[in-house]
Amino acid sequence: MDHIYLDYNASTPIDPEVLEAMKAFFTARFGNPSSSHWAGIPAKAAVEQARNLVAGLLGCGPEEVIFTSGGSESNNHALKGVFYALREQGNHIITTQIEHPAIINPCKFLEGIGAQVTYVGVDRYGQVSPADIENAITDKTVLISVMHANNEVGTIQPIAEISRIAKKHRIVFHTDAAQSVGKIPTNVEELGIDLLTVAGHKLYATKGIGALYIRKGTPIEPLIHGAGHENERRAGTENVPNIVGLGKACEIALQYIDNPKILDYRDCFWNELKQIFKDRIVLNGHPVQRLPNTLNVSFIGKNGNDLMQRIPEIAASTGSACHSGMITLSPVLRAMGVDEQTGMGAIRFSLGRNTTKDEIDRALELIKERIK
Repeated sequence: MDHIYLDYNASTPIDPEVLEAMKAFFTARFGNPSSSHWAGIPAKAAVEQARNLVAGLLGCGPEEVIFTSGGSESNNHALKGVFYALREQGNHIITTQIEHPAIINPCKFLEGIGAQVTYVGVDRYGQVSPADIENAITDKTVLISVMHANNEVGTIQPIAEISRIAKKHRIVFHTDAAQSVGKIPTNVEELGIDLLTVAGHKLYATKGIGALYIRKGTPIEPLIHGAGHENERRAGTENVPNIVGLGKACEIALQYIDNPKILDYRDCFWNELKQIFKDRIVLNGHPVQRLPNTLNVSFIGKNGNDLMQRIPEIAASTGSACHSGMITLSPVLRAMGVDEQTGMGAIRFSLGRNTTKDEIDRALELIKERIK
């Protein structure tokens, strides 16, 4: 079977340069970065070099970056850390209905211990209105968390506008940028945010590594307590090989921001699908304000899971999930107001650096042959 990988939003392959940078830290340079002897010093230097590289991609100071186990930990740290730090000032959090479960579920947990959470809706393109965010603010609001770009439909949120609102009301602002880092600009000063989540395996680094940007002066409690690692903000001996890999991935990513090749392939893919299926296919997500690699489409009257079974050569994701034999519509598409018949036929194709025009052409042939 000739495989075609079009699920880069789910996970990316490790970049060969990233793997090469990591190798020595599994063997010869194995020391604990907290040790002050000959084995620990090179490991500590490598961690700090990686911190500088992550900071270079985000446009922040290296002291504002802490390393985590991934996007979920970074999101949990941001939400719970700010809530615990500011709970005497207020207990209200604002987020959106289309967030990743790594935001929604921590919010549900916080609701169980006294938080009040407002889940703001989105329009039919999956975009939140800054006015709706501002209207949700109360005198008890301590945190706003809005994802930078949606993982399913790719819609980019007006983060800079929302940050101005947050600043006006002196509210901490977090964005989950797991899907956007390395694809579109994520300069924290331009975005104006206080906290930002990075996930390594969305960025051609390994799984099990991530980062959290914490603007200097942002009130936040540690999520993991222990020894004084990461400047006493995240306990646990640093995962040196993966941290080195993440740093290298961030260095490489600077070359691929707003990649025109990927955008061209994505648009070519969409235009050809429209030619094949005419009015039996629709685009999900914003037509312009969307990640350059993401194409979420609905095959009208079809079931996405059934369609993917017909084209097992293609790795992609559907807009529905199967739980205990029951197929349910994606909460993101539901929040966008996509009707059941349309939403159940959704498939997300997400391209990456390794995607070739030949792969797109072959995918189109398979789709035309097996689905039409």
